[in-house]
Amino acid sequence: MKTIITIGRQFGSGGKEIGIRVAKELGIPFYDKEILQEAAKKSGLCEKILENFDERPKSLLYSIAMDSYMFALPGTGAGDSLEQQVYLATFNTIRQLAKEGPCVIIGRCADYALSGDPNHLSLFIHAPMEDRIRRVAGRQNLTEAQAKTLISKTDKRRASYYEYYSSQRWGAVDSYDFCLNSSYLGLGGTVELIRSLVEHREHPVPSPTEEDPTRK
Repeated sequence: MKTIITIGRQFGSGGKEIGIRVAKELGIPFYDKEILQEAAKKSGLCEKILENFDERPKSLLYSIAMDSYMFALPGTGAGDSLEQQVYLATFNTIRQLAKEGPCVIIGRCADYALSGDPNHLSLFIHAPMEDRIRRVAGRQNLTEAQAKTLISKTDKRRASYYEYYSSQRWGAVDSYDFCLNSSYLGLGGTVELIRSLVEHREHPVPSPTEEDPTRK
């Protein structure tokens, strides 16, 4: 198996659980917070600092001061801000983990970091707001109003982070290979669908026209 799966997700869509289950069923590593641990080891940055900046948008003042083109081709430099160092450490760690073999990576612009990898399969998991509210409220013991507020804030933060660094729209169909509604088939059904996508990618079945060029 060669496929590296990256998963962007709306908060409360079950994206993380889906990723964990896909990785387990395929027998490959799963990376979420583990990315921060690896990035800390490789960069020398404190893991707490990485956690504080994890999938968080840049401050308004910093965004005004810095030109966006600086992040088009990630690199390092003595003048890098702490925010930029954290992003670059995460970016480089994701690329290194992908070199080690097939895996599932959650969030953190992983699809952007691996956009040139021929073995990359990028997914975005979403779900209707009412389903997400119900899941988050039950999981975190919140009222529906509190859950909705938390969902909105988290989605806004993730979107700002993704769009700043990738220059692509978070959750847009043209930013990923597939966008999947986890409520349509349920979490289990979504896992099976992803497994089927991976299987097709690993062992593509030619269409009748591909088998016989004379058929139209």
